[in-house]
Formats: sequence, C-alpha cells, structure tokens
Amino acid sequence: MLNSKSIKNHYSQQNTVRLDDIDLVILRELGRDARTPNNLLASRAGIAPSTCLGRVRALQDLGVIRGFHADIDPMMLGLRITAMISVMVHPESRNAMLDSAQALRALPGVQDVFVLGGTPDILVHVVSDSIETLRDFVAEHLGSNPTFSSTQTNIVFEHLSPAG
Repeated sequence: MLNSKSIKNHYSQQNTVRLDDIDLVILRELGRDARTPNNLLASRAGIAPSTCLGRVRALQDLGVIRGFHADIDPMMLGLRITAMISVMVHPESRNAMLDSAQALRALPGVQDVFVLGGTPDILVHVVSDSIETLRDFVAEHLGSNPTFSSTQTNIVFEHLSPAG
C-alpha cells in the first residue's frame, strides 16, 4: 500500500515528479480503493470534484498512476497453487534477458514478472490449478528456454496482503 512517506521518498530520489500533499492524499486513497468515486475522493482531498478529476488525469498522464486494476482472487477461479519461480539467465544470454522476461508476461497463469539486480535474474509469480500444471509450465516455458540456465520454484502457502 502507498503511504505519503514512501511516495515522497521514491519520487524525491528519482527527481521525476513533484507531488504536493493533495496529490499524496489522492494516491493514498486510490491505493486503498481504486474504485473510490471522484466526489468522495475530492472530499477526502479537500478539493472540488472537477479539480480532483483533473489531478487524477494529470497523475495518469505523468505515469504516476499506471492503471486501475481489479484484485481477483485466483482461488475463486480454481487456481489453488501460487508459486514464485526464480529464474537464472545464462551469462552469454544477458542481452536477451529483457525480451525473454517480456515474453513471460503473456503466458497463462503469469501474474507478475520482475527483472532483478542480483540473484535470481528474474522472478515470476504464477498461479495454477494444480501441481501438475505448474510442473508443465516450468518444463515447457522455462526449462526449454535457451536463455534460462536454471529455475527454482517456491510454493506460496499463504499470501498476507498489506494492512489497510
């Protein structure tokens, strides 16, 4: 979840975007619930609804707000297995790492792909309906990819969302 301090620290370090306290209230509220109606969001930020709408659009145009998402429970869709898969890239394939990571995003069950500094090189968050399907995913999409040298699959027992 976003908080004012983490937002200020991130953007002040990047020197990318200057945000005022009203922007921070808007981001905090949308971070809690992206479906907050504009009138309520404006009220919480202490500004007029038209001003609030303009600020949200400006934050989107600046790339601060990248999108609005539904938080879908994979368990409700029969996707009972969640895994974090660490992927190592062959040293001679480093120039293809980003393209390979981008390709992973389109695969069924992939929730997130992180390109990391350090070890591992890539972390893939996957949901699956069974251990067998997960095993097949690793074998077909990761084990057979010549860019990747090895994988390590960690099953998630429990996901604890941030308090809020």
